[in-house]
Amino acid sequence: MATEILQSRGEAPTYPAPAPAAAVQSERLLSLDGLRGFDMLWIIGGQFLIHGLAKACPDRFWMGLSAQFEHVPWQGLHAFDVIWTLFMFMVGVSMTFSLAKRKRMHESHRTLYAHALKRAVLLFVLGMIAQGNLLQFNLSTFHPFYSVLHGIAAGYLIATIVILNFKVKGQAITTAIFLLSYWILLLTIPVPGVGRGVLTPYGNAATYIDHLVFGRFSYVPAGQENTWILSYLGFASSVLLGVLAGEMLLSARTKKMKCMMLYGYGGGLIVLGLVWSLWLPIIKLLWTSSFVLVAGGISCLLMATFYLVIDVLGYRKWVFPFTVIGMNALAVYLATEMFDFRKIGDIFVGGLLSRVGRWDEVLSAAASLTIIWLILYWMYRTRTFVKL
Repeated sequence: MATEILQSRGEAPTYPAPAPAAAVQSERLLSLDGLRGFDMLWIIGGQFLIHGLAKACPDRFWMGLSAQFEHVPWQGLHAFDVIWTLFMFMVGVSMTFSLAKRKRMHESHRTLYAHALKRAVLLFVLGMIAQGNLLQFNLSTFHPFYSVLHGIAAGYLIATIVILNFKVKGQAITTAIFLLSYWILLLTIPVPGVGRGVLTPYGNAATYIDHLVFGRFSYVPAGQENTWILSYLGFASSVLLGVLAGEMLLSARTKKMKCMMLYGYGGGLIVLGLVWSLWLPIIKLLWTSSFVLVAGGISCLLMATFYLVIDVLGYRKWVFPFTVIGMNALAVYLATEMFDFRKIGDIFVGGLLSRVGRWDEVLSAAASLTIIWLILYWMYRTRTFVKL
């Protein structure tokens, strides 16, 4: 098994809702669990609910919101483009707390490196299973470098190395070096038949390097999927931005001060990224440095808002549905990549779809999300948490 099933006390936070006997971990941020679940909602099919509502109510608001839940083809940014970045940002926040705990337990750097390498390899393999067609056992359809989990694995491993070798100031400087280095590489690497500094879907240094290194295992439709080798610098930076936010949350400052710092930090990242975009466009598929900063800033503002509402003001009941999802993020991601829950949901509501007119997409999406959530709720109640 590539994952560990945890069913021991102390793994789930305490909520007014079910999960009796769950104990609060003093270092566990309820806001982080809730935000992770909120993010995962859009990964596992929440966007189809929005698209369905736009179909049922085709006014300016719902049509505009639906457009935000589509990826930008190339340059620019929609809300849907921030979802992956937000998750990587939260990986960084979590790393700050987990590594601090491990250090207090006097674990050696060698042990921490081994643990990080193991997790990265497992994420990589799971990514190949989920999105790389590994289980088809067919080299012609196998894409080992194609998964969201692959990017998370790379960012997590590089960020671990940085955290274990530098303090906060060094981490910030290293992040800046990564972003500047990526910019320089994109501008200076010559692409045959294209030249230097070209950032088009089919003519850019990142895509060229991927095809050069991966060969037949490159994802063929260049310009339609994320780049990888050079983008590792961007992936690591996205995680490290979360690490720096985690350092703020781990500090001895008051909760209100931490919240203010997060808002300031997030706003600053957005401004810096927008200014940088005047020279380096915001392109999610290339994971450009300006994209990292703007998306990271938005992620930080979301983290600050969840922290303010849940941990500072104490409004917790509303976040429980998201927490149920967030506590088993890896499990639900893999499940929704391997199984079509829309078809499973249609088993229960398929006979009604033709009778509800333009609300059919809403009903179908709601049915699949309900089934997914009920499964996760059962896992939460039975204290079954799938982790690496």
